[in-house]
Amino acid sequence: MAGRYEIRFAGSGGQGVILAAVIAGEAASVFEDGLHVVQSQSYGPEARGGKSKAEVIISTEPIDYPKAIKPNLQVILTQQAAEEYAGETLPGGRIIYDDFFVTSFPQVDANVYYLPIVRTAREKIGKELVTNMVALGAVARVLELEKIAKPESIKKAILGKVPEGTKQLNSQAFDEGYLLFKNSVHL
Repeated sequence: MAGRYEIRFAGSGGQGVILAAVIAGEAASVFEDGLHVVQSQSYGPEARGGKSKAEVIISTEPIDYPKAIKPNLQVILTQQAAEEYAGETLPGGRIIYDDFFVTSFPQVDANVYYLPIVRTAREKIGKELVTNMVALGAVARVLELEKIAKPESIKKAILGKVPEGTKQLNSQAFDEGYLLFKNSVHL
């Protein structure tokens, strides 16, 4: 990796975007010596349902500004987030939209993927609570392609953060998300 790589997770409170960003940042920080990683977050006053975003900046140089300016990768889980943030994607970057809550896709100069993130969490895993882990699985595949982090590093970070009784559930959600992106085609 050379330079700066920006990731943004955006959705609503309760979707776990902040935890997803924390885990992605931790995994990137152990991937390669000398990488600088910073994570930031912002969310509305509502505990659930309010606007939420979290960002991870990964750089080979010291990070002088801790917020995403033109994200290389965005994971967008709600329509409101799509309308607010999609246009900020780095030209030629990637956007992963959830195809359940995002129904109208802003036109952007990016590689766009429509993935059933929420539906996978609900229907395949049986718990919408793991939406963030499905999203992290997709992100893991992107970071693997970009040579920024290995999927195993992200999975290890997940297992280090989630409660003991949920490790299998979260691991399965991550695996499903990884396969979603691996088998996807961008439009």
